[in-house]
Amino acid sequence: MAEKFIYMDHAATTPVKKEVLEAMLPYFTEHYGNASSVYSIGRESKKAIEEARDRVAKAIGAQSKEIFFTGSGTEADNWAIKGIAYANKTKGNHIITTSIEHHAVLHACQYLESDGFEVTYLPVNENGLVTPEQVSAAIKPNTILITIMFANNEIGTIQPIAEIGRIAREKGVYFHTDAVQAVGNIAINVAEMNIDLLSLSSHKFYGPKGVGALYIRKGVKITSFLHGGAQERGRRASTENVAGIVGLGKAIELATGKLNEYNAKLLALRERTIEEVMKNIPFVKLNGDRHQRLPGNVNFSFEFIEGESLLLMLDMKGIAASSGSACTSGSLDPSHVLLAIGLPHEIAHGSLRLSFGEDNTNEDIDYLMEVLPMIVGRLREMSPLYETVKRGNKNV
Repeated sequence: MAEKFIYMDHAATTPVKKEVLEAMLPYFTEHYGNASSVYSIGRESKKAIEEARDRVAKAIGAQSKEIFFTGSGTEADNWAIKGIAYANKTKGNHIITTSIEHHAVLHACQYLESDGFEVTYLPVNENGLVTPEQVSAAIKPNTILITIMFANNEIGTIQPIAEIGRIAREKGVYFHTDAVQAVGNIAINVAEMNIDLLSLSSHKFYGPKGVGALYIRKGVKITSFLHGGAQERGRRASTENVAGIVGLGKAIELATGKLNEYNAKLLALRERTIEEVMKNIPFVKLNGDRHQRLPGNVNFSFEFIEGESLLLMLDMKGIAASSGSACTSGSLDPSHVLLAIGLPHEIAHGSLRLSFGEDNTNEDIDYLMEVLPMIVGRLREMSPLYETVKRGNKNV
C-alpha cells in the first residue's frame, strides 16, 4: 500500500462535497416522503425537487420546466437520442454524430441503426475537433437530430457547440449535446448556444452518483423513455431519488458559483503538467487540442509501453489515474477516441489520462513528476523496440 494517495481521475468521478452530503442527509431519514404523496413530508420532498430543478436551470440558462431528472448521464443521452428519433420518425430517420462520442451516445445510435435509422459518424481531425462546416454538409432533408458532445471525456477537446447549434437551428434540426464532462467545468447557456437537449450527470461535479438530468427545450417533440407513473410531469416514470436530486442541485450551484476561480486553478495545473511531461519524458504525445480543451484534462500517449502497466505502477505509488474512459476500463481494445484522431494501435495502448480537481495542488504535480519519468523508463526497459530506437537514436 502506498504511503500517500493522490487522486487524478476526476473525469471518471468526483467525491461528494461535504456541503452536498449535508444537504442530502435529511432526505434519507427525516424528509423521506414520496414526492407524489399529498401529506406534509411528501410535499416537503416535492418542494426540494423543485428547488433543485431551479438550481439546475439557472446553472445552464434554462427554464425550470425544461429540466427533467434522470438516473444518470447515460439515461439522459439515451432518452434524448431515442426519444427524438421515435417522436420524429415520420419527418425523417437520419442522425448525425461524431466518431468520438461516449458509448452512451454511440451505442444508442447503433441501436437505432438496427431499427432502420440512418446514422452519419463524422470524422474528427488530429485534435479531436469536428468543424461546423462538416456538420452542415452532412445535413440531409431527412435529418432529424444532431448529437455532438460538448467536451470529450478522454482527450478533453471542446467542440464548437454554439456554431453547430446555430446551424442546426437554421436547418430546423434538433441539436443534442452530451455535456456530462462540461457541466461544472465550462460556462454553458443553452439558449445562447441554440441547444435543444443537454445531458448532465451529478457525479462529475462533486454530487452523488446515480442521478443526472436532461434539458429539453420547450416545444421539442420527444417521446418518454420510461413508462409507468406520472413523475416528472408524465415524461419520466419512476419514484424520484429525492436525496440524489437534492445533491445534484446543491452540487451544480456550488460548481457554477465559483467556476472562474476553479477553472483558473485547474488550468494552471494542466499547463504545468503538460510542460513538465513534454520536457522530461521523450517519445510522448499530447492528445487533444492544446488549448481548446477542458481546463483540468491532460491525455498523453507514451511510446513503447502499455497503459495498463503504467496505471498499475502509478497506483503502487499512490496516484490514481486512467487510460481513458472509466466506462471502458475493462476492455483490452485501444480507445476508439485515440484511434479516431489517428493514433496507431500500439501508441493508443500507451495512453494516460490525468484529470485534476479542486483538491489537487502543485505539490501533487511535483510528486507526479518524481515518479512518472521513473515508471515510464522502467517500463521501456522491458521493450526490445525501445532498445532498438535508443541504439539507432531515432524514432520508429
